[in-house]
Amino acid sequence: MKKLLTLAALLTCFMGASAQNWVQVYQVDYSKYTGFPFYVMGYVPEWNDGIMTDLGAMYSYKSEADVAEDDNVVGDVAANDGTVYKKVELTSPGWHQYFIADGIKTQLDGTYKAVALVKASEAVSINVNMGWGWGEGQQTGTSVSIPQSDDFVEVEWEYTGIGGSSCNLVAQPGTATAVIEWKSVTVFEDQREQRPVTWQQWLTNDGNSIIPGVETTSFYMGDAETPWADPNVKFDDQEKNYLICAWGKEREVNMNDDGGWDPFPATIEEEGGNHYYVVHGKAATTEGDASAWDNQFWIQSPREWKSGTQLRIKFSYKASKNVTVATQCHKQNPSDYLIWHAIGDIAFTTEWQEFEDVITIADDMAGTWSVAFQLNQNDKDAIDFYFDNLSWESMVLDEGYFVASANTATGINYDFDNAKEFDYDEDEALYIATVGTEGKEDSWVNEIMISTIRGNDAAFKGATLKPSGAIISDPDEWPNYTESALAKIKLPAAGVWQISIDTDAKQMNFVQLEGEAPKEPLEVIPNPNELVVNALERDDLTDGQDNEGNPIINEEEGGTGQPWDNQFWIMADRKLDKGEATIISFKYRSSIDAKVSTQCHANPGSYLHYAALGDFNFTSEWQEFETTFTVPDAADGMQSIAFNMAEIREACDYYIKDVVWMTEDRLERLVNPEGTANFYYKVVGGAIIQFGKEGDVNGDTVVDVADISSIISVMAGTADYPAADVNGDGVIDVADISSVITIMAGK
Repeated sequence: MKKLLTLAALLTCFMGASAQNWVQVYQVDYSKYTGFPFYVMGYVPEWNDGIMTDLGAMYSYKSEADVAEDDNVVGDVAANDGTVYKKVELTSPGWHQYFIADGIKTQLDGTYKAVALVKASEAVSINVNMGWGWGEGQQTGTSVSIPQSDDFVEVEWEYTGIGGSSCNLVAQPGTATAVIEWKSVTVFEDQREQRPVTWQQWLTNDGNSIIPGVETTSFYMGDAETPWADPNVKFDDQEKNYLICAWGKEREVNMNDDGGWDPFPATIEEEGGNHYYVVHGKAATTEGDASAWDNQFWIQSPREWKSGTQLRIKFSYKASKNVTVATQCHKQNPSDYLIWHAIGDIAFTTEWQEFEDVITIADDMAGTWSVAFQLNQNDKDAIDFYFDNLSWESMVLDEGYFVASANTATGINYDFDNAKEFDYDEDEALYIATVGTEGKEDSWVNEIMISTIRGNDAAFKGATLKPSGAIISDPDEWPNYTESALAKIKLPAAGVWQISIDTDAKQMNFVQLEGEAPKEPLEVIPNPNELVVNALERDDLTDGQDNEGNPIINEEEGGTGQPWDNQFWIMADRKLDKGEATIISFKYRSSIDAKVSTQCHANPGSYLHYAALGDFNFTSEWQEFETTFTVPDAADGMQSIAFNMAEIREACDYYIKDVVWMTEDRLERLVNPEGTANFYYKVVGGAIIQFGKEGDVNGDTVVDVADISSIISVMAGTADYPAADVNGDGVIDVADISSVITIMAGK
């Protein structure tokens, strides 16, 4: 087995790096399956001797009901669950994607390394997204280069800035026709040793009060051994409903005035001396999806949980029939829906099973009080559901106001365990803390995080406070603040800083006591390079929806075309945070009139959000553009702006020059005013190429003799590499080979 040494590894060898403690947190070995085991997104990798095989973009996979009369069906493919899909041969490459991993346990703002055993019929670059949800901004992507190899090789890539507690990996080969074979994927987390954590049990039976203001917990037990002290508590009585740890709902039981039925304290029954909670589910009859919650069960907490909180949930469960049940997060009142996901799907059997998992409350789960079980999600029959030994634990953490600090220039890293606690000044009615030590320059900091929790990294990051706007040193300047996970506050200069918090007004103040002088704004220097994208004609637009959910109108009968088949990217030198304000300007024109849309991407090709700079109407005359661009919340971590240059079908030459991208305060350039390292492009069917590396014909990120071989293959008619027209004269010939040799020579 070969080992592919990545650029990051080489840099580590020569330059050194902070020690990383990689701990395996997930592995999928495809040989354990007989077919595709994940959710199907329109493409079904095939199985060959335990190897997951992507046969490339010349095939699509459809259910029998979706097969059209003129589809060229060439076979059947079965998924691991037995579902059979029709394999359809295409006349031109179709865009495709598929899961390669799912259910990866992750930490907020964690760093992860994926290692795949994989091989490909030809060198190919694909995008691989790590996602923690399906909403905007709930994924981060990277470009992964897979070399041509007859043997399986290890290919590695990394992710940072994860925003969820359970992630998937989605491979996006796009229109690549290479055959890609996957043997396994392993995921590692960069973990550091943290202080030991104590867990607080919230469903206790030791007689001690765990709920503020409540003298006894005899009626709040997870083991169901004591009858409810007050079985008549109403589900919407917020002064008492959290005293009931288990709620049930049965169709047409406990009817309300609206013709529906309400939750009630779960029924407690006994068998063989053991008590348990039960929902005697009735056959679900409500129309549509609502029947999923005709019968329900809730494990209720006595309190609301903040974003970033880690919870350990345990319970015993069985049913009168084998059935899989979905779970949701609900607010204080059982049946008050919050978000569709909680602890995943639970597979009930007729035998008792034990569930245990640690979950992290993500941003969209903040405000959770209970886990709801949708008892009729997948089966509408009358089924009895049994629960016992309910255990809901949370980490015992410090609560108050805490600040951790860093210096991105000198290598001072965040130490969340020892984050400094704010002192409360009675006279000023303010919380006050100082970071850095006066008289010690090596303690100066230029970045901080303020949290209401201390004692666990994920919890600290999930409960941070974010001030509005840029920070300045001024005792009279008090910006408002809001709760926001993973909020890093950039200070205008390194030094010793005093921070004050007015919790009543929800405002903060920053005063520099010692340190560097604030930076002077930089001169605006446009990058003078004229960047040209020779965009090719695309196919008719495919059926589907655009990024805003609007239907795509086919020009004729529909094809495989997309507005992003030709693209151009401006890439910043670093990732940008949500809410960060920047200024951007450039000049632009085209060979014919053309509309161009823009998007927010992470790395070029890693889509994050549809809203960037808006749409442009290119013409043959130079036009100027300048704006203040603020990073959308859904594009947190973005690093590039994509220009979709296939909104029109026709081939068109696009020209962009004099690019400027800076922070709004002009203290930092995001694009170098020299060179072309910040600019990328692709044309129909081609790879993403950095300007100045146009000789990379086969898209393996290096310009070498393999690219010459690829040009010869195109000339012989045995391959199709649009990037083979290296010199852009519209003809693929020996002149392009000469151009590759020139690039290889560094000229």
